[in-house]
Amino acid sequence: MRLTRRQMLTTGIFGSAAWVLALLGVRHARAGDDALDFVERMTGRKASASNRLHLVMPSEFSTGYTVPMDIQVDSAMTETDHVKSIRVFAPENPFIEVAQFHFSPRRCLARVSTRIRLAGPQYVVALAEMSDGRLLMAKSWISVATNGCR
Repeated sequence: MRLTRRQMLTTGIFGSAAWVLALLGVRHARAGDDALDFVERMTGRKASASNRLHLVMPSEFSTGYTVPMDIQVDSAMTETDHVKSIRVFAPENPFIEVAQFHFSPRRCLARVSTRIRLAGPQYVVALAEMSDGRLLMAKSWISVATNGCR
């Protein structure tokens, strides 16, 4: 069997691409599994993943300078059940905590829309502290083409 240069080049390119994708997949899995541990290290408390906290960000964005982000917590915002604060973390950024928002009961919806800077592709973690002390967590993988923290 004889291989041509074209076949060798094609095989090398596809092999390299598969290797890079496999490494990125391992990094995604490890980062996703470590999100709860990360929150515990940052706050000293355990958080739970929740479907009440919604973190909406594009999965890919052209620049890390102005990545749009929407956060909403399903809460009645009463005296007994309200969101006290929401913190946003980007573990790969030079300053890990990128945003913090505070809420008052019966005053507003627990919803924020803003833009943040990201140093590179990473998981962004949102953490909502409820009035009863519970911590709700949501995370989202964002792939940015340029570093927005230089």
